[in-house]
Amino acid sequence: MNTLKKVVIVGPLPPPAGGMANQTRQLAEFLRSEQLDVDIVQVNAAYKPLWVGKVPILRAFFRLIPYFYSLKKQCKSADVVHVMANSGWSWHLFAAPAIFISRWLNKPVLVNYRGGYARDFFDKSWSIVDKSLNRAHAVLVPSIFLQEVFDDFGKTAQVVPNVLDKNLFFATEKLINIEKPHLIVTRNLETIYDVATAINAFAIVKEQYPQAQLSVAGTGPELSSLQEQVKHLQLEKSVVFTGRLSPEEMAKLYQQADVMLNTSTVDNTPNSIIEALACGTPVVSTNVGGIPKLVTHQHDALLVEAGDDKQMANWVITLLKQEELSALLIKNGLATIEKFYWSNVWQSLKACYDGAIENNNKNITLKGN
Repeated sequence: MNTLKKVVIVGPLPPPAGGMANQTRQLAEFLRSEQLDVDIVQVNAAYKPLWVGKVPILRAFFRLIPYFYSLKKQCKSADVVHVMANSGWSWHLFAAPAIFISRWLNKPVLVNYRGGYARDFFDKSWSIVDKSLNRAHAVLVPSIFLQEVFDDFGKTAQVVPNVLDKNLFFATEKLINIEKPHLIVTRNLETIYDVATAINAFAIVKEQYPQAQLSVAGTGPELSSLQEQVKHLQLEKSVVFTGRLSPEEMAKLYQQADVMLNTSTVDNTPNSIIEALACGTPVVSTNVGGIPKLVTHQHDALLVEAGDDKQMANWVITLLKQEELSALLIKNGLATIEKFYWSNVWQSLKACYDGAIENNNKNITLKGN
């Protein structure tokens, strides 16, 4: 008989408030709403003492030793271990050890893999990654895009969508402010999200809509260069860098905005697009990675080539001029994101948990015989 009482999630937590960290936090909250006991083994716990974080090699030691200790301690009592995994060193240092320790303790383990760089990472490291994955009871991915990447490497992955909190991210009655349109960007200020292109697109929009405003919600290493760009374009009075926002503040920003811009150059299934659609905010995005698997051009979003600020600006202007197009995108977008609500996600995830527990019990029985 399958029994599921306790889930141990291995993954990052905010801050910083990145996609995977937010998903780890939300997943734990929703699992607890199902009356499950949930522990989180945090892979990005604060350094103790804090000064250790400034010493490259030493900080790895100070983070990994407590991490391994927590893994062993928490996983002992788990019915299922749910590993939030990403590419690069994050895989080797955190995900792979979590898989091996879970199996050493005879615990069912599921790898929830996410990240737009999956194919590049697998091309370089598949032989090592595959050895770890072969020990997992299942591989979960948040999108068809990543499922196809795994399929290309001969590995089966099941799609379990990201979780969306519909009590937080929901649509409100609003009309686009033609006189003073409010555009937003809600990605971290990193190179792969190419916020510079969004600012250039906004500058073009502003030529036709002088009172337009742009809010950039996020933090990251590109902040100073983006501020210089805004200054160079003489947009200081029209562009606001909000810094990091709480989920509640982010939801309000979506609900108040007229258009959301996403200019990423590498991506999987961005929570920012899902959240914008849920709040009834039209989206103009690049068509990279898994985004075309998430939304369809002129159906529930508008898609452009990466780096094309003129094309992005043209679609924003079209949206502002054509109320019927905006209404169509909002209507279809709300239908698109229904699969991300917990009631639907939980059905798929519960089936994966039960299957992993059953298979693990069979393996233990076979070993005992």
